[in-house]
Amino acid sequence: MAHLLGAESISHSFPTKQVFKNVTVGINEGDRIGVVGRNGDGKSTLLKILTKQLQPDQGRVTWRGGLDVGFLKQQDNFSPELTIAQVVVGDKAEYEWASDARIRDVLAGLVADLDWNQSVANLSGGQLRRVALAKLLVGDHDVIMLDEPTNHLDIEGVNWLAKHLQTRWSKNSGGLLVITHDRWFLDAISNYTWEVVSGRIEPFVGGYAAYVQQRAERSRQAAAIEARRQNLLRKELAWLGRGAPARTTKPKFRMDAALELIGNEPPPRDAIELAKLATTRLGKDVVDLEDVNYQVDGKSILRDVTLRLGPGDRIGFLGRNGIGKTTLLRILTGELAPTSGKVKIGKTVKFAKLSQDIRELDAFGDERIYTMIRREKTAFMVGKKEIPTSQLVEQLGFESAELQTPIADLSGGQRRRFQLLRLLFTEPNVLILDEPTNDLDTDMLTALEDLLDGWPGTLIVVSHDRYLMERTTDNQYAILPNGTFRHLPGGVDQYLNTKVVSAEVKKEKVAAEEMTGAEKRALEKESARLERQLAKQQQDLQETHRLLSEADQSDYQSLAELADKEEQIQLAIAKTEESWLEIAQKLQS
Repeated sequence: MAHLLGAESISHSFPTKQVFKNVTVGINEGDRIGVVGRNGDGKSTLLKILTKQLQPDQGRVTWRGGLDVGFLKQQDNFSPELTIAQVVVGDKAEYEWASDARIRDVLAGLVADLDWNQSVANLSGGQLRRVALAKLLVGDHDVIMLDEPTNHLDIEGVNWLAKHLQTRWSKNSGGLLVITHDRWFLDAISNYTWEVVSGRIEPFVGGYAAYVQQRAERSRQAAAIEARRQNLLRKELAWLGRGAPARTTKPKFRMDAALELIGNEPPPRDAIELAKLATTRLGKDVVDLEDVNYQVDGKSILRDVTLRLGPGDRIGFLGRNGIGKTTLLRILTGELAPTSGKVKIGKTVKFAKLSQDIRELDAFGDERIYTMIRREKTAFMVGKKEIPTSQLVEQLGFESAELQTPIADLSGGQRRRFQLLRLLFTEPNVLILDEPTNDLDTDMLTALEDLLDGWPGTLIVVSHDRYLMERTTDNQYAILPNGTFRHLPGGVDQYLNTKVVSAEVKKEKVAAEEMTGAEKRALEKESARLERQLAKQQQDLQETHRLLSEADQSDYQSLAELADKEEQIQLAIAKTEESWLEIAQKLQS
């Protein structure tokens, strides 16, 4: 594959930290690379260096001749007097851009609901993000670099962006480099992963799931090497202590492979035990909504919403931006009265809500983390067990040195973690997380999920992060465009499919009415065949994952071949699932 761009022996430092030391990386035709790492470790700096917007202290960046690189920054800055049309397509005549299928697709996917002649000065942060993405994606770029593109996008927007990037170029052309905390998105678009850590870049083959498996395997190998080293040191110390060599037996030890460890892990949370603890803290009643309606200026926002929320329930709300998720949360907590219907909140319920606004800490800007923690809480209860605050502080990733940091100097990710820390100090029994993933890196998201696994209360999550939604909640509900509230047994996939299905409901119903018995039996037979085919494809995918984990990590050719095989199997699975869904919908209709 042809080389597109690269960095050779780059080093770069800021006054208090060296972010890169003698790093060499490259992007080839067909590379789709996801970049992960902790906040502050240099991910955005890497993109600025590769796009030649920042000159490294040492080393050089080279581009292939005539290369066109498109770059989406974290912040979107446009002249306020410009309209959306002027930002996205510039001065092009309508017939020029309207005749381009890709431009039409981008506009339909990102800005179809916005007034084309509206000034960008009146747009919200989420709308500005979509306009910035549209401006970039309508261009004809050889390489695209995206810094947190999913911020402010709803699940539908993230799903559209993933599909667009999957089909934008042919398999062995174009290059993509993406920084994102959205782990589902990483899996959907990446065939390689770069981890920025300790001044270097560690490459991995595959998306986020493959990255986690390979990192676990590398950790296992490092632990085995360290165990052998410690064993040799113990033998050396014993020999020195005795003063003469003596026969010793080498202690036996065995470490299972990373995937075996994952396979033998119990479920992430004990639902029965947590439900018992939640019932003890909450009683049997949490929140009941019955036939709740909410209107604004005669427009129906929520229609006939009924929900029974019990102790230990873990639910997530889905819906596009502005559809009414925050309104529903306010009704649930009693902050907002419905236009009609009943809301019953249990007597023992104690709500705590993690809001999207990190500016709420501005009032404490001069204080330090340590003094605030010491003033507010020294210990808290989990079930009947008292836990010191230091344990929770450590679990949320605050190191000792950080505790002396003034609140005003905290990064967005640190503020987010501190917000959650203060919430948990209040010992709530109903926790509401409104877009909790903003500003958090993938490692911290994993720590947050681990913390929530052991939290014995009722949890409500609103998030565009599909991975977090599916990982932390047991049931998902959608607010549909007509204001109705719907349970989704099939989760996020069912929600995304609902829009497609709803457009074809009438056509499918007519077909179902006209379907003969023989046609129905043929569909059932084909459905069974596809299910068997899907099971076989899943087995092939698991076997490929096993081969990837056991492969020599220095044998790049074998790793690339296995990665290609994995990609082909995943595409085949997606095609089979799509066929099966079409038949299932016809049979259900």
